Amino acid sequence: MDEPNNRKEYLISDLVQEFNISQRTIRYYEELGLISPRRTAGSHRIYSRRDRARIKMILRGKMLGFSLKEIASLLQLYEIDPTQKRQYEEGIRYAYLEEVRNRIEELKILEQELVDAIEEAKRQYRLLKKKEEKT
Repeated sequence: MDEPNNRKEYLISDLVQEFNISQRTIRYYEELGLISPRRTAGSHRIYSRRDRARIKMILRGKMLGFSLKEIASLLQLYEIDPTQKRQYEEGIRYAYLEEVRNRIEELKILEQELVDAIEEAKRQYRLLKKKEEKT
């Protein structure tokens, strides 16, 4: 069996399995014009390597905090500038590094609050157990 990135064509089920996303998500990306599979005579969608690569970039962009509109803009830049220089310029402009760092700090605070709450719950539990043992 071919590795996913060595194949030339993919069915929607292949991409659903590989990227752990729904068929509806893939169709939505098609509706937005982010991917453009060809259709068979029976109207089945056949996705190319390009479509697969675009889905991968869309998912990575979403993970990094880009909106679908921003991702579409970056994908369109690739069509205009295959050297990717414009994509990099726009990617830097949209960079969410500060936002990600802020989220990390918020998560560290949340983690500490949870650790403190668990420790307090354990302390209260021990106190209640000691009371029960005395009675």
